[in-house]
Amino acid sequence: MENNEHFFDFLPVNNIVCRLGATSRDELLTTMLKMMKRHFFDLDLELAAREVAEREKVFPTVIAPGLAVPHARIAGLPKPLVALATIPEGVDFGSQMGSARVALLVLSPIEDPNLHLRIFSELAARFGDPALVPALVECGDPQSVMKLLSGGARSAMPDYLKAGDIMSAPETTLLETDSLAAAIRAFAVTGNDELIVLDSAGDLRGVLDLADILRYCLPEHLLWMEDLSPIYLFQPFSELLKSAGETKVADVMREEFLTVDRGVPAIQLAKLFMNHRSKQLIITDGRHLAGVVEFKAFCAKLFWE
Repeated sequence: MENNEHFFDFLPVNNIVCRLGATSRDELLTTMLKMMKRHFFDLDLELAAREVAEREKVFPTVIAPGLAVPHARIAGLPKPLVALATIPEGVDFGSQMGSARVALLVLSPIEDPNLHLRIFSELAARFGDPALVPALVECGDPQSVMKLLSGGARSAMPDYLKAGDIMSAPETTLLETDSLAAAIRAFAVTGNDELIVLDSAGDLRGVLDLADILRYCLPEHLLWMEDLSPIYLFQPFSELLKSAGETKVADVMREEFLTVDRGVPAIQLAKLFMNHRSKQLIITDGRHLAGVVEFKAFCAKLFWE
């Protein structure tokens, strides 16, 4: 079930300032926080500024070219507070993506993580359009900004997040026809512990992790032996490395693995992470790979993003 609520429902028109001449991040945030206080007189400006600054030390604020979304979770807020500023000359937020020309400041109640995640899910979807930031910068008044934001709203925030709302694209995948040597290089380059294996049509075929490669090297009976002196020189691994160019990923991968449909409520992922001790969950759309949710990223969304 979905409602008709949008992130801009928490953005009063007088919390929008166009073509602000701020020259620093602190000046920009001070202006935006003062706008917010007009709608919540009990807002502690010093506390809010400190919380926003502390959060920026943990996670990047510039989330797309030209867009900064400084935010914090504040105890006691009756509802989220949102402010927006356009800065045509840009303000430096210390990001490798460059200066921010649009800033969205979001303060959300620390007591309502679901609402916080829903807001940021919609923001990610809306600002996935690279044309939106330049269009906002061109707006000359707050009414034009609100018209632009509300006019492009095709769907409201869901009542709760689904797995597909928080997944990301996997950094690297393997083909079942890839050589084991190529897989080993992929592990070394990415630093991943587990890689997803696809067929030529993009369908899921299996998973390969570093433990699978160890198991492939060591016959099962060796795992029960107390005396491993016959292989003190790592002979099984030497043999594997010699043949890694000819060995296919399909020979080593596991074909039994856990998948989660993208429509599953996101809270179910917490249960799966705990029950299966997984470092990542594979999100599917039918037989096709839709994305992944990594354990660390999932916790970040819950606790500190």
